[in-house]
Amino acid sequence: SVFTLLILTLLVLLTVATFLWNLLVLATILRVKAFHRVPHNLVASTAVSDVLVAALVMPLSLVKELSAGRRWRLGRELCLVWVCFDVLCCTASIWNVTAIALDRYWSVTRQLQYTLLARRRISNVMIALTWLLSAAISLAPLLGWAETYSPEQERCQLSQDPSYTIVSTGGAFYLPLCVVLFVYWKIYKASKFHMWGRRRNAVVPLPEAAQVKEASQEPQMVFTARRAAITFQTDGETWREQKEKKAALMVGILIGVFVLCWIPFFITELISPLCSCNIPPVWKSIFLWLGYSNSFFNPLIYTAFNKNYNNAFKNLFVKQR
Repeated sequence: SVFTLLILTLLVLLTVATFLWNLLVLATILRVKAFHRVPHNLVASTAVSDVLVAALVMPLSLVKELSAGRRWRLGRELCLVWVCFDVLCCTASIWNVTAIALDRYWSVTRQLQYTLLARRRISNVMIALTWLLSAAISLAPLLGWAETYSPEQERCQLSQDPSYTIVSTGGAFYLPLCVVLFVYWKIYKASKFHMWGRRRNAVVPLPEAAQVKEASQEPQMVFTARRAAITFQTDGETWREQKEKKAALMVGILIGVFVLCWIPFFITELISPLCSCNIPPVWKSIFLWLGYSNSFFNPLIYTAFNKNYNNAFKNLFVKQR
């Protein structure tokens, strides 16, 4: 039908756009020396995970969508590889988003302690932990914890074992969700606190004019000081307030898109094995591809809040021409 062709066209365009956009971010970071530092290594790690999602996961998911009844006709070995890369790349993408939110939080609230050297060390540790945790969750089915392929029904999906479902969904989504929500609350609270403290710095003028009189001698002299307002408030926002406001806005949009894209999929993945609910396959596909779309939105959010990326993109295309 025309509607089916339209949906498949949109999925193909989403896959290609996700791959090219994240590849462009990676090429920019590699070619521009100013980006060879924190926090761009966190953005690069996120772009790597999103590129792998577009290159290794989304095409095989599209093949599955094209088959009749969404059956898997590519064999057990390729099914295990696809599920492994699906869990690995998507989990790494989610935890990389969490690492970026943590980096923004520490850079705002701990400016003196969170130096460039400390940021480099902490960011490298967070990247290593992200990929190690993602690998541990994704390799569990290959080690025999839970089966993902059913040859009788020709079905390839994430394991429906209740114990693995709780561990995998908790480690891949619900734990980082709690972290990013806590981080955003702390950034928002710090931003409001500094804005409230800035308003208190203003000195309130006296209610009435002060009059000073000299001693009762002739002629009497009277000195009158007119009302004056003294304030330490600067015109416009300070640099720190602008930084906190920008960080709060970026992290808020990042978390909002992240939650909207992934929470329907992980709710169904957690509830379905525990209550033995039969969710229609079409809804599973919608929730899965909605989660994949987060890999497309991530680089858009990063570059939209950093003018250096826009200038680097322009310079990159100019040099290529």
